[in-house]
Amino acid sequence: MGSKNKLKRFRENETFSNVIQPTREQALSGEFELKGNWGANFFKNDNPIVLELGCGKGEYTVNLGKMYPEKNFIGIDIKGARFWRGAKTAVEDGMGNVGFLRTQIELIEYFFAENEISEIWITFPDPQIKYKRTKHRMTNSEFLQRYKRVLNEEGVMHLKTDSEFMHGYTLGLLHGEGHDVLYANHNVYKNEGAPKEVTSIQTFYENQYLEQNKPITYIKFKIK
Repeated sequence: MGSKNKLKRFRENETFSNVIQPTREQALSGEFELKGNWGANFFKNDNPIVLELGCGKGEYTVNLGKMYPEKNFIGIDIKGARFWRGAKTAVEDGMGNVGFLRTQIELIEYFFAENEISEIWITFPDPQIKYKRTKHRMTNSEFLQRYKRVLNEEGVMHLKTDSEFMHGYTLGLLHGEGHDVLYANHNVYKNEGAPKEVTSIQTFYENQYLEQNKPITYIKFKIK
């Protein structure tokens, strides 16, 4: 994407009522006004709030919003030029239950209060295979504890990925730390029983993976 196109998208994001773009300083100051108030002040309802972390183009966020109008959805990504597409679609379609937050995933606790979130989706994250340390891997122990702090007691996690490595790493960690694995499958399109939102929503990149006959994996779990 050219720099002119990116700048155009950044400017358009600023006009969207469903896009929140706080500075890092605002987050770290502890004065982010929507923390603990997303339902009342942003969505104007008390419906469950679901996050998609590393949402990319926002395809999953938007499609989940269409599938479950009784829930609220927030796509989170540091790259605003990417989720511009999802934000624009949600605005054009009048989707009041979809929003986007531009920030880094590791700052999640600065934007959401304890027990504020009911579900978290992680879709096709970078498996970070090249790192000897796992600090950037979105399902490592440290990240799981961050998620746990914003999830409510019944809160569940979803990991959908084309990476067998990421699937295996996460499953091993979950079993090793005693978390509740509710469902796990290393090829959801070849096996029955996967939730409908796993197989009926496909991202642009997922379609490419499927054309290459790459298996798509999925885990649903609760953090103890």
